[in-house]
Amino acid sequence: MTAPPESAGPSDVVEAPSIPFRLEVVVLPVADVDRAKAFYTSLDWRLDADVSREGYRLIQFTPPDSAASIIFGTHASAADPGSLDGLLLVVDNIDRARMDLVSRGVEVSGVFHEASGGRAGGFHVDEGAVASGHDPDRRSYASYATFRDSEGNRWILQEVTDRVPGR
Repeated sequence: MTAPPESAGPSDVVEAPSIPFRLEVVVLPVADVDRAKAFYTSLDWRLDADVSREGYRLIQFTPPDSAASIIFGTHASAADPGSLDGLLLVVDNIDRARMDLVSRGVEVSGVFHEASGGRAGGFHVDEGAVASGHDPDRRSYASYATFRDSEGNRWILQEVTDRVPGR
Protein backbone atom coordinates (compact mmCIF):
# COMPACT_ATOMS: atom_id res chain seq x y z
CA MET A 1 0.00 0.00 0.00
CA THR A 2 1.14 3.53 -0.63
CA ALA A 3 1.15 6.02 2.18
CA PRO A 4 -2.04 8.06 2.33
CA PRO A 5 -1.92 11.85 2.37
CA GLU A 6 -1.66 13.20 5.91
CA SER A 7 -5.32 14.19 5.96
CA ALA A 8 -6.54 10.93 4.45
CA GLY A 9 -8.56 8.48 6.48
CA PRO A 10 -8.37 4.66 6.31
CA SER A 11 -10.88 4.53 3.43
CA ASP A 12 -8.65 6.82 1.33
CA VAL A 13 -5.71 4.38 1.22
CA VAL A 14 -4.71 3.46 -2.31
CA GLU A 15 -3.84 -0.19 -2.93
CA ALA A 16 -0.50 -0.75 -4.64
CA PRO A 17 1.44 -3.85 -5.60
CA SER A 18 2.94 -5.67 -2.65
CA ILE A 19 6.50 -4.64 -1.88
CA PRO A 20 8.66 -7.44 -0.50
CA PHE A 21 10.22 -6.82 2.90
CA ARG A 22 12.76 -9.48 3.79
CA LEU A 23 14.39 -9.81 7.15
CA GLU A 24 18.03 -10.34 6.19
CA VAL A 25 20.10 -9.54 9.27
CA VAL A 26 19.67 -9.15 13.01
CA VAL A 27 22.37 -7.19 14.85
CA LEU A 28 23.47 -8.79 18.12
CA PRO A 29 24.97 -6.69 20.89
CA VAL A 30 28.11 -8.40 22.18
CA ALA A 31 30.86 -7.52 24.64
CA ASP A 32 33.55 -9.84 23.28
CA VAL A 33 33.59 -10.25 19.50
CA ASP A 34 36.06 -13.16 19.50
CA ARG A 35 34.14 -15.03 22.20
CA ALA A 36 30.89 -14.57 20.24
CA LYS A 37 32.61 -15.70 17.03
CA ALA A 38 33.86 -18.85 18.78
CA PHE A 39 30.35 -19.55 20.11
CA TYR A 40 28.62 -19.32 16.72
CA THR A 41 31.46 -21.21 15.05
CA SER A 42 30.87 -24.01 17.58
CA LEU A 43 27.23 -24.18 16.44
CA ASP A 44 28.47 -24.88 12.91
CA TRP A 45 26.71 -21.81 11.56
CA ARG A 46 28.11 -20.52 8.26
CA LEU A 47 30.64 -17.72 8.66
CA ASP A 48 29.77 -15.21 5.93
CA ALA A 49 32.10 -12.36 6.81
CA ASP A 50 34.80 -11.27 9.23
CA VAL A 51 35.87 -7.79 8.20
CA SER A 52 38.22 -5.47 10.08
CA ARG A 53 38.97 -1.86 9.19
CA GLU A 54 40.45 0.95 11.28
CA GLY A 55 39.16 -0.13 14.70
CA TYR A 56 35.91 -1.56 13.34
CA ARG A 57 35.13 -5.26 13.06
CA LEU A 58 32.03 -6.93 11.67
CA ILE A 59 31.23 -10.65 11.75
CA GLN A 60 28.26 -12.27 10.02
CA PHE A 61 26.90 -15.81 10.55
CA THR A 62 23.94 -17.62 9.01
CA PRO A 63 22.15 -20.50 10.75
CA PRO A 64 21.69 -23.68 8.66
CA ASP A 65 18.89 -23.34 6.08
CA SER A 66 18.10 -19.78 7.16
CA ALA A 67 17.38 -16.83 4.89
CA ALA A 68 18.36 -14.42 7.69
CA SER A 69 21.75 -13.89 9.28
CA ILE A 70 23.18 -12.32 12.41
CA ILE A 71 25.94 -9.75 12.61
CA PHE A 72 27.94 -8.45 15.51
CA GLY A 73 31.17 -6.59 16.00
CA THR A 74 32.84 -3.56 17.44
CA HIS A 75 30.62 -0.50 17.14
CA ALA A 76 27.90 -2.60 15.46
CA SER A 77 25.22 -1.98 18.08
CA ALA A 78 24.44 0.66 20.69
CA ALA A 79 22.42 -1.87 22.73
CA ASP A 80 23.84 -3.36 25.91
CA PRO A 81 25.72 -6.61 25.29
CA GLY A 82 23.48 -9.62 25.85
CA SER A 83 20.29 -7.53 25.90
CA LEU A 84 18.43 -9.22 23.05
CA ASP A 85 15.71 -11.41 24.48
CA GLY A 86 13.80 -13.70 22.20
CA LEU A 87 15.56 -14.34 18.93
CA LEU A 88 13.41 -17.06 17.38
CA LEU A 89 14.80 -20.12 15.61
CA VAL A 90 12.19 -22.39 14.02
CA VAL A 91 13.10 -26.09 14.07
CA ASP A 92 11.43 -29.18 12.62
CA ASN A 93 12.21 -31.32 15.64
CA ILE A 94 12.83 -29.60 18.96
CA ASP A 95 14.32 -32.70 20.60
CA ARG A 96 16.91 -33.14 17.85
CA ALA A 97 17.69 -29.41 17.89
CA ARG A 98 18.19 -29.49 21.67
CA MET A 99 20.42 -32.57 21.44
CA ASP A 100 22.52 -30.92 18.73
CA LEU A 101 23.04 -27.79 20.81
CA VAL A 102 23.76 -29.75 24.00
CA SER A 103 26.31 -31.90 22.12
CA ARG A 104 28.08 -28.64 21.23
CA GLY A 105 28.29 -27.58 24.87
CA VAL A 106 25.35 -25.17 24.88
CA GLU A 107 23.16 -25.04 27.99
CA VAL A 108 19.59 -25.42 26.73
CA SER A 109 16.37 -25.30 28.74
CA GLY A 110 14.05 -28.24 28.82
CA VAL A 111 11.18 -28.29 26.35
CA PHE A 112 8.15 -26.31 27.53
CA HIS A 113 4.75 -25.18 26.29
CA GLU A 114 2.14 -22.57 27.14
CA ALA A 115 0.70 -23.43 30.56
CA SER A 116 -2.83 -22.21 29.83
CA GLY A 117 -3.28 -24.68 26.98
CA GLY A 118 -4.20 -21.74 24.77
CA ARG A 119 -3.91 -21.73 21.04
CA ALA A 120 -0.66 -23.00 19.56
CA GLY A 121 1.89 -20.29 19.00
CA GLY A 122 0.74 -18.22 21.94
CA PHE A 123 4.41 -17.43 22.42
CA HIS A 124 4.34 -17.03 26.18
CA VAL A 125 7.87 -17.81 27.21
CA ASP A 126 7.97 -15.85 30.44
CA GLU A 127 8.22 -17.62 33.79
CA GLY A 128 4.86 -18.70 35.17
CA ALA A 129 3.10 -18.83 31.82
CA VAL A 130 4.74 -22.06 30.71
CA ALA A 131 4.62 -25.73 31.68
CA SER A 132 7.34 -28.36 31.33
CA GLY A 133 7.37 -30.72 28.39
CA HIS A 134 6.05 -30.72 24.85
CA ASP A 135 2.65 -29.31 24.03
CA PRO A 136 0.33 -32.14 25.18
CA ASP A 137 -1.24 -32.39 21.72
CA ARG A 138 2.14 -31.91 19.96
CA ARG A 139 0.64 -29.00 18.03
CA SER A 140 2.89 -27.16 15.63
CA TYR A 141 4.13 -23.78 16.93
CA ALA A 142 3.49 -24.82 20.55
CA SER A 143 6.69 -26.39 21.96
CA TYR A 144 9.73 -24.32 22.90
CA ALA A 145 13.19 -24.37 24.43
CA THR A 146 15.64 -21.55 25.09
CA PHE A 147 19.37 -20.97 25.27
CA ARG A 148 21.72 -18.01 25.62
CA ASP A 149 24.74 -17.25 23.53
CA SER A 150 28.16 -16.52 25.05
CA GLU A 151 27.14 -12.88 25.49
CA GLY A 152 23.78 -13.49 27.17
CA ASN A 153 21.46 -12.91 24.18
CA ARG A 154 18.49 -15.28 24.50
CA TRP A 155 17.40 -17.53 21.64
CA ILE A 156 14.06 -19.36 21.52
CA LEU A 157 13.63 -22.63 19.66
CA GLN A 158 10.09 -23.15 18.39
CA GLU A 159 9.00 -26.46 16.89
CA VAL A 160 7.05 -26.01 13.66
CA THR A 161 5.99 -29.25 12.02
CA ASP A 162 3.00 -28.03 10.03
CA ARG A 163 3.06 -24.46 8.73
CA VAL A 164 0.12 -22.11 8.75
CA PRO A 165 -1.09 -21.78 5.13
CA GLY A 166 0.70 -19.06 3.20
CA ARG A 167 3.86 -19.17 5.33
